[in-house]
Amino acid sequence: MSTFSVLNASNISQADSLEDSGNWTAATQFTQPGWQIALWAITYSFIVITSIVGNVTIIWIILAHRRMRTATNYFIINLALSDLLMSAFNTIFNFIYASHNVWYFGEEFCRFQNWFPITAMFVSIYSMTAVAAERYVAIIHPFKPRLSAGSTSIIIGIIWLVAFGLAFPQCFYAEIMMDNGTTKCVVVWPDDVGSKHQYHIAVIVLIYLLPLMVMFVAYSIIGITLWSNAVPGNHLNRVRYEHQVNAKKKFVKTMVVVVIIFAVCWLPYHIYFILGSFKEDIYQQKYIQQVYLAIFLLAMSSTMYNPIIYCCLNQRFRSGFKLAFRWCPCIKATEKDKLKLTTPSLYQTTRRKSRTTSFNTETQLNEKEKTSFTLTHPRQVFFSGATVSYGTFSDAINIESSLLITLIST
Repeated sequence: MSTFSVLNASNISQADSLEDSGNWTAATQFTQPGWQIALWAITYSFIVITSIVGNVTIIWIILAHRRMRTATNYFIINLALSDLLMSAFNTIFNFIYASHNVWYFGEEFCRFQNWFPITAMFVSIYSMTAVAAERYVAIIHPFKPRLSAGSTSIIIGIIWLVAFGLAFPQCFYAEIMMDNGTTKCVVVWPDDVGSKHQYHIAVIVLIYLLPLMVMFVAYSIIGITLWSNAVPGNHLNRVRYEHQVNAKKKFVKTMVVVVIIFAVCWLPYHIYFILGSFKEDIYQQKYIQQVYLAIFLLAMSSTMYNPIIYCCLNQRFRSGFKLAFRWCPCIKATEKDKLKLTTPSLYQTTRRKSRTTSFNTETQLNEKEKTSFTLTHPRQVFFSGATVSYGTFSDAINIESSLLITLIST
């Protein structure tokens, strides 16, 4: 029977089908010439090296610069970490197994390889979903409290725990089997075939279809809100507002590209295993090994694209890459690049100015009160638990609009 495993792929399924048919010739038809294996090995090695270097750099950029430590970027760290681990512990080992049709790494690592890839896939896509949800709340509901560092850590922890639980059946049923003297790492499901299919479908829904649907809805609403350019109140700070909205648009575009590339890279992989679950004889086709190696290569390449996307579409990450690789003769990092990673954002600056303006306004009013100036129709604006008094209703509206403009782009 075929198995759904991020690592075991066609060769595990071939091993199962060989046990059923007893046909040894099927095991030898997948032998590849040395030059072909070398080409595959070079391609896979390029993906692994690019992914590890790129994702390590992303993690360094965020952790080494206080300015970059935001809730959104902590989710991006989680995404980069899962991609990094996927490249380091999955790609090479699965390539060796798929190329030679022999498992060399023992039973314990067999169990690990059937458990960890699903875990990493779940963490990757739900980290992207968390970014979409965080941006949705920040842009659509700007007055709601932002995620604290503690809340972000709890969400990340929950993602990992759920991922561990979802992948556990693969680990539990994985074992080493001998097929005509050849060691195989297979997932031996119970005799109830229906339960295996249900698990496979549930995994595909949970680690692919459902999060993609959630992100599609979230980014659609965000896009409509940002591109409609509806500004509450009057436009006292139009230049500042437009600058912040443009920054939000760029970030949303970046994450949409990340999601689309992830979906495209993993779609053939999921289709491959859906077909294999219901039509097992496809694993005995002549070119199935080459088809699997190409599909698996496309899926694993998703781990290296995100750092490239961040570098191309985000100025701060691009500056971070310049600083990280400034030792390279062809890359020049300037003081401007350092400032982009260390200076406060426009939002932080304007928020401080808003607080200062509110304080000065209240002080001036108090001084006027001391000179026996009587206010008519005083109004109050409530903001983050603080109450500030203003002389006229128009004054309150102007300052309230300024605060709202500042916060809606957070």
